[in-house]
Amino acid sequence: MDLKQLTSAVCKIAADGGKYLAEQRKSFDKNKIEEKNSHDYVSYVDKETEKILVKELKELLPEAGFITEEETVKFEEHEYCWIIDPLDGTTNFIYDNPLYGVSIALKKNDRIIIGVVYEVTRSECFYAWENGGSYLNGQKLNVSNTTQLEKASVGIDLPYNYENYKPVINHLTNLLYGKVSSIRLFGSAAVAICYVAAGRFDIWAEAYIKLWDFAAGVLIVQEAGGKITNFNGDK
Repeated sequence: MDLKQLTSAVCKIAADGGKYLAEQRKSFDKNKIEEKNSHDYVSYVDKETEKILVKELKELLPEAGFITEEETVKFEEHEYCWIIDPLDGTTNFIYDNPLYGVSIALKKNDRIIIGVVYEVTRSECFYAWENGGSYLNGQKLNVSNTTQLEKASVGIDLPYNYENYKPVINHLTNLLYGKVSSIRLFGSAAVAICYVAAGRFDIWAEAYIKLWDFAAGVLIVQEAGGKITNFNGDK
C-alpha cells in the first residue's frame, strides 16, 4: 500500500466533503438542527456529508470498515478502518463562525496510518501518513520550538460533557490563566490539534472527546514532531 498516494486521494475526498459543507452553509437554516445531547447539535448537513465521505472512501479502499460519528454506516471490525467526523465544529457551522472541518483517519489494527483534516473556512488541508511527515496544502509542518510555559500559546476547548468536565476546565484555567502567553478556545478539536502541528498553538488540551475528534490530528501532530499524551502524561 502506497500511503503517500492514498493520503493524496483522501485529501481530495475530504475537500469534496468540505465543498459540500461550504455550499450548504450559504443557505443553512438553523431550524433544521437536532440536539443529540444537551447542547450537542447535529443537522442533515453532518449526515449527508458523512454519506458522501463513506461512499468515496468505500470506492478507494473496499476492504476497510468504518467508525463514524453519525453512524450512517454500520461498524464492522476490519484490519483497516476509516474513522470519520464529517463536521467537527458543528456549532461553529450553525452560527457561521470559523473554524470547522472534515476529519478522516485510517487505522490499521491499532495504528493510525493516515490522518487528514480539511478546514472549510480557510480551505486548509492538513495531512500526514505514517513515517511520511505532516503537511498543510503541500508545505511541511513542524511543531513550535517553544519550551517555556510562560511563552506558550495554549488552546483549550469545552466538550458537551460539562458536568464531568467542569473540574478539569477549572483546574486548567487556574493553572494556565495569567501564566501563559495566551489561552484560546476554537470549538473544533480536529482543527485545533492541527494548529499545534502547524505551530499556531504550542499546546492544546481537552478531555471527554471521541476517537473521531482526534484520530487524524494525533498522527498529524506526531509526524510534525509533537507529543500526544493523556492528562497523566501517558500515551
